[in-house]
Amino acid sequence: MHADEPVTILTVAREAGVSKTTASDALRGSGRVSERTREQVARVAERLGYVPNGSARHLRKASTGTIGLHVPEVLTRSSYYMSFVFGVVEQAARHDYDVTLITSGQRRARPPRVDGLVLGDPLSGDPVVESLMATGLPTVSCERFPGDRQPDGVVWSEHAVMLGRLLDHVRDAGSTRPGLVVAGDESDWAASLHRGYLAWCTAKRVEPLVRRVSFDANGDEVRAAARALLATPMDALICAPAGAATEVAPLLHASGTGVLLASCVDSAATRLADPPITAIDLRPKEAGASCAELLFELLSGTAEPGTERVHPIALAIRASTTPRP
Repeated sequence: MHADEPVTILTVAREAGVSKTTASDALRGSGRVSERTREQVARVAERLGYVPNGSARHLRKASTGTIGLHVPEVLTRSSYYMSFVFGVVEQAARHDYDVTLITSGQRRARPPRVDGLVLGDPLSGDPVVESLMATGLPTVSCERFPGDRQPDGVVWSEHAVMLGRLLDHVRDAGSTRPGLVVAGDESDWAASLHRGYLAWCTAKRVEPLVRRVSFDANGDEVRAAARALLATPMDALICAPAGAATEVAPLLHASGTGVLLASCVDSAATRLADPPITAIDLRPKEAGASCAELLFELLSGTAEPGTERVHPIALAIRASTTPRP
């Protein structure tokens, strides 16, 4: 063969001295092909650097070779969602699939041309999420969907449990009245944090101090919530929304009150803050990969609809919750 000749299944078949059908069956592990022939064809394919045509394979399987990924529109200013997207994309690539990104601003008259869907933090009342759930496509959500319909698979984390550990930590650091800034219950993640905080306060006989903000709250909204809590007797502030802790850190520093600060979402910003901010590491890239992998298992039939998997998260304790004079 010539050096510039593309390596196709015909090339492999010719070099191995078999027919195209035999070469194809040998590489796919199908058909009536002897083990000796399979090994011979595999050796030739490896030597020639043969790469199967993914598009043709997907066409034979009557699939699009693409999965859809829906994330909230805060993607562009949230390192969490960027990492989550990378996790989904990398896992999809391992299965020779592409990813189509869908956001809540994309209203469409027809279902997306994909084999299945991953929903990152689906919000109840989001019309795009509702329409995607109604397509009948295999669907996996990161956290449970608070609406009426349910996905075929769920990857979720024990946020309430981890928040309880964080609250125990700030209590050990001297806090007696921690406050919480959290989004509304349209997100299962935020609702879990809210429930966990209230349960902890009840168990410790502490009066709850909560300020609610929108799921996509900007810096002004978060700082206003923090100022409202600072007007009460409070000695620690837990910020749930991504990026909220770094937004309020200068405000707490200027107040001179020595309020401890922690975040429910870790990021490069919380790690590099001065002082570094204690945070819950949600491991977003791994969460995205886990969602994509569960979707592929549903598509292949190796996972049953209704499968739920727990994604482990961790607490990173840093200087922002060290007692200060």
